[in-house]
Amino acid sequence: MIELDGSQGEGGGQILRTGLALSVATGQPIAIDNIRAGRAKPGLMRQHLACVNAAAEISGAQVEGAELGSQSLRFVPGPVRAGEYRFTIASAGSCMLVLQTVLPPLLLAGAPSHVHLRGGTHNPMAPPFHFLERAFAPLVRRLGADLQLTLRRCGFYPAGGGEVEATIVPAADALRPFDLVARGALLSGHAECLAPGLARHVATRELETLGQAMGWSGGQLRTGTARQNEGPGNALLATLAYEHVTEVFTAFGEKTLSAEQVAHGLVKELRQFQKSLGAVGPHLADQLALLLGLAAWQGGSAGTFTCSEVTEHTRTNCAVIERFLPVRYDISTAPGAATVTARSAG
Repeated sequence: MIELDGSQGEGGGQILRTGLALSVATGQPIAIDNIRAGRAKPGLMRQHLACVNAAAEISGAQVEGAELGSQSLRFVPGPVRAGEYRFTIASAGSCMLVLQTVLPPLLLAGAPSHVHLRGGTHNPMAPPFHFLERAFAPLVRRLGADLQLTLRRCGFYPAGGGEVEATIVPAADALRPFDLVARGALLSGHAECLAPGLARHVATRELETLGQAMGWSGGQLRTGTARQNEGPGNALLATLAYEHVTEVFTAFGEKTLSAEQVAHGLVKELRQFQKSLGAVGPHLADQLALLLGLAAWQGGSAGTFTCSEVTEHTRTNCAVIERFLPVRYDISTAPGAATVTARSAG
């Protein structure tokens, strides 16, 4: 049994999700203590419990400690089973984090799977739907597998109620690692604002402020298609499509922030990324580390990417992955970019 300390590194829910995903993918049982010890409310919250239950369902796992507030978990998986699944978070918790948990093992299953998800789709502290669809899914396809995502309904905090469908198709043979060390030329950039249930001027002001700062206009500034009854909610998204990668950055509206403050916060994040030399930003680096780890394990060769920064979140994730897979991560930093290599250690 692999024992994980949930307080290590940044001490958040990613240790739990990566641990569950790789437990199912490799068939190794896990024991996790001090779950989310680094958070203001430690232990399993609804969205984390949903991740545990989803991982258990796709593998027929035996589980102890799967209760709200639990800080210890014992998880003994069976073999991963492809199929059709429905997972619901009975709150505005992120259903995209549930997808993040079941995706790695289902990518290694013997047949395609179809997953229906209900819950939050655009949450702070979680990858929003459009990030996974535009930035992450194309990288899954570069491994030789496929991930198709469909947004049926947006879900914002605190109402939730979003709906997403995911079709996951494993690679025909093994996952293939790849290198992503440069973005290439910028092909296009655009912003869109989702503000269902809010006054129209909120989206207008956010888009105008961002457009003035970035030099974007016309069709580069778009109002999203969320229906009024999908709110209230507010997400301002910016998509940068390069030759070799697409990045998506998101800022969320809050009652304490003006529309202009929301836009300026996103502009700051965009400019930091554009000034760097890394191929991907810090959030996509997190996701890519696990994908390339799985591919290095299956394919037996290395995969490398560069990123604008290596966060404590990413370092913690890499350390957890190394506990499960015979892979090693080499991380080096230089002015403008960091380089991360996942290589087979078997």
